[in-house]
Amino acid sequence: MEGTSCQKPGGQTEKDNDKDHKVRLAMGNGIRAETWANFLKRFGNIRICECYGATESNVGFINYVGKVGAVGREHFLHKMSSPYAIIRYDTEKEEPVRNSKGFCIEVPKGETGLLVGKIGKRTPFSGYAKNKEQTEKKKLRDVFARGDLYFNSGDLLRIDSEGFVYFQDRIGDTFRWKGENMATTEVADHLRTVDFVEEANVYGVKVPGHEGRIGMAALKLKENRDFDGKAMYQHVNNCLPSYARPRFIRIKDAVVVTGTFKLLKVKLAEEGFNPDIIMDPLYFLEDGKGYVPMTQEIFAAVTEGKLRL
Repeated sequence: MEGTSCQKPGGQTEKDNDKDHKVRLAMGNGIRAETWANFLKRFGNIRICECYGATESNVGFINYVGKVGAVGREHFLHKMSSPYAIIRYDTEKEEPVRNSKGFCIEVPKGETGLLVGKIGKRTPFSGYAKNKEQTEKKKLRDVFARGDLYFNSGDLLRIDSEGFVYFQDRIGDTFRWKGENMATTEVADHLRTVDFVEEANVYGVKVPGHEGRIGMAALKLKENRDFDGKAMYQHVNNCLPSYARPRFIRIKDAVVVTGTFKLLKVKLAEEGFNPDIIMDPLYFLEDGKGYVPMTQEIFAAVTEGKLRL
């Protein structure tokens, strides 16, 4: 991995007849921007309509113009019929930021925030069957005025200067370390560019005596490939700022996803990085050396504050 690149290597070998097909349209959600661009380059001018939404949500988007990486585009008629806002969110406190009057703050274009949709007659939120507690958790009150009610999507989105909407991360997936916010999806995209990594799930874990969460990654390796700690260190050192480099890596046989293919992170974050509890191979990023096998001695030094992070 000498001189490792931050670009993702190609997958299946390209063929001369890749563009010989009758596919005109593809629609869905969750495609990565780099995959999207490579797909079009390889298979030709196929119209891809990326969309955003959830079964219980009262707001959604669709990218009908084919802007690579976007899940939709703002339109004033859509916003009139389905009022929504992107509000400032504190990832450390895990709650919306409110001003001196107690109201939420709408973020400017280009800034990431929490998507909320106004609950009304035309945009209802029916909630979850036989789960009143979970239903109430998804309701956000007094957002911009006393008594108003919004649906909390749980998703962090960004709208650029042209009005294109981009999915950034799920709440709880973005971690804050050393005063910096880091989207787990961005870190995971970089880790997937390493040639022995098939899938990456990035999340933040709590460390005693430290504010915020430090980065950790669960990796599924490609078949018949081994984890190379030095190569991975070289890669993250080249491609990621220091606060975004996963300090711990866990090797998994499979990366678990939900029914809608969202990566499961909460349980992994709760399990942390204790080698006495986790049976999977664990690695620690040791400054200047790379990723080394995690030991109980390292774990004790980290949790007791003897090892600087």
